[in-house]
Amino acid sequence: MTLLKSRVWILLSFLLMMPFQTVAGEYDAGVQGKIILQTETMSNGEPIDYLDTDHPRVTVMTVDIAPGAATGWHSHPVNVYAYVMSGQLTVDMEGGKTAEFKEGEVIIEVVKLRHNGINHGKIPAKLVVFYLGEKGIPNVIKDAKP
Repeated sequence: MTLLKSRVWILLSFLLMMPFQTVAGEYDAGVQGKIILQTETMSNGEPIDYLDTDHPRVTVMTVDIAPGAATGWHSHPVNVYAYVMSGQLTVDMEGGKTAEFKEGEVIIEVVKLRHNGINHGKIPAKLVVFYLGEKGIPNVIKDAKP
């Protein structure tokens, strides 16, 4: 298991150095997302081997949330991890819980639970987000407020 985790972290570190640009339209106005990389292979060219699936996919993207903007209610059917590069983010979750994140902190996103990220700060919240998903499965599913 430790070897597997090491391989995933080595891959994610490598992926950060390889920019790949596309527009991500899964969030509301005032939020811009840019995919840095989306791949089905590890740095050695072999298929990703971290999930019990035939088609694992890692997506790394930046997400910029303008002051006063929100992601809109959504959920993730895949594991998601984020690093707050600047600003702050409040995440309201289904069930009434709220979490606060600021620059330099890591977010271990909730899976299969509706949530909404809001930037109550005065500067943009900038995140690097890692989706450990599967080809054909969306990383973000827009949802109604619970």
